[in-house]
Amino acid sequence: MTSSLISTTLSRRGFIAVGTGGLAALALASCSPTPPRYVTPTGAPVREAELARAGTGRVTSVALRAAETQLDLAGTTAETWSFGPVPASTIRMTAGDTLRATVSNDLPADTSVHWHGLALRNDMDGVPGATQAPIGAGETFTYEFVTAQPGTYWFHPHVGPQLDRGLYGALIIEDPNEPLSYDDEWVVILDDWLDGVTATPDEVLEELKGGMGGMMSGGGMGGNMMMGARSDLLGGDAGDVRYPHFLINGRPPTDPETFASAPGRRVRIRLINAGSDTAFRVALGGHRLTVTHSDGYPVNPVDTDAVLIGMGERYDVLVTLGDGAFPLVAMAEGKDDNALAIVRTGSGEAPTAASAVSALTGAILTAGALAASSEVTLSTRAVDRELSATLSGSMMAYDWAINGRRFDAANPMAGALGVSQGERVRLNITNETQMWHPFHLHGHTYQHSGAGPRKDTSIVLPGKSLSVIFDADNPGLWAAHCHNIYHAESGMMTILGYKTS
Repeated sequence: MTSSLISTTLSRRGFIAVGTGGLAALALASCSPTPPRYVTPTGAPVREAELARAGTGRVTSVALRAAETQLDLAGTTAETWSFGPVPASTIRMTAGDTLRATVSNDLPADTSVHWHGLALRNDMDGVPGATQAPIGAGETFTYEFVTAQPGTYWFHPHVGPQLDRGLYGALIIEDPNEPLSYDDEWVVILDDWLDGVTATPDEVLEELKGGMGGMMSGGGMGGNMMMGARSDLLGGDAGDVRYPHFLINGRPPTDPETFASAPGRRVRIRLINAGSDTAFRVALGGHRLTVTHSDGYPVNPVDTDAVLIGMGERYDVLVTLGDGAFPLVAMAEGKDDNALAIVRTGSGEAPTAASAVSALTGAILTAGALAASSEVTLSTRAVDRELSATLSGSMMAYDWAINGRRFDAANPMAGALGVSQGERVRLNITNETQMWHPFHLHGHTYQHSGAGPRKDTSIVLPGKSLSVIFDADNPGLWAAHCHNIYHAESGMMTILGYKTS
């Protein structure tokens, strides 16, 4: 997301010298005579929280090299950035193990890696300027942390709109006491793609920042801005950006991935939406899906025809396969296009993206239909602190904000949401815009009100509010933002900070 939270008056070397704690103090001193003091990403409370996670002592070491590459989209060659293949090779480990990931930056720009959905130590969260210095061109950085919670997670940059390139992959944390019974597993990463085809993400962001008003006064709409994308499920406007391709595991519908299995086998599908501006409606032709997890946490199982998944969300589903060849279709919600993969258990003609999948118009599951499993339901206790995050802005001016304040990289702690260690917190997220937003909180999972699901990323519909609760049990400075990368980069972001007293 924001390429750097540091003041433009600080050099990169100067940032490293003062550290993130000094940065926060400088930023706070500039905006208030008596600013609150916050826990720093390398402070004692962060170290203590990591030690309390204990762990198995086992270490999984991986090397990630961020570099320029080419992606073959069924004959169209896209120049992009990636960690090798797109998506990157899945990182798989067991809960309690330590991940040691060394990232080498061979790009012509700064980068970082955010470990999306994990309650990890704050200085490993991958948000430049808030939790670390950016990884400069030609530099390396090693992320090391205990992975306490099993589930389906993923990783991506938190620098500018780099999320809309190929720099992402799945992180699967296995449960050593897995309660589900299944025969096969399939990780499915959904994406909307334009990089190296119609524009770069930076070019798209620059165009969008002019707003619809600027486009109209300039004599017409730009080539990357999308108008007329509508979805009743999303409450109206479905997205801002026009994408030429929608991918499953890095492949377009004209060159789909095939998952081979056998009739009667029970498959766990881990769905991840790595898109930047697109929600997907996902169904497997000829089958019903049983949703078992949302954002890594178990829910009371629910059967459905299809699942709506916003950017940053993850859903795990179980399905018992029939005999034949079946389309796994991810419909780009409101954008009149599909991503496709094929499940083959027997003979039959391979389906195409245009194949009729009645489940796409059947029962569509959203998070509101889910309840957390008893083992992960938050305990009943009084709320100690209530916070508000009001989402505002419009396509006309492209002025997205939280609590009336557009995020300022030169003053990152301005408008921060303050909590204290050990508090039960209620966060009320109110969407005052005419567009939906997938709201993401770093370093924590919250629970939807009314014993709803445990999540870290939730769709908030236009004109609606979402109330969630969480325990302030992971000290540090944590980003909270819309996971539409262009909304976040245009100001819809803030910091949740732990106060020192």
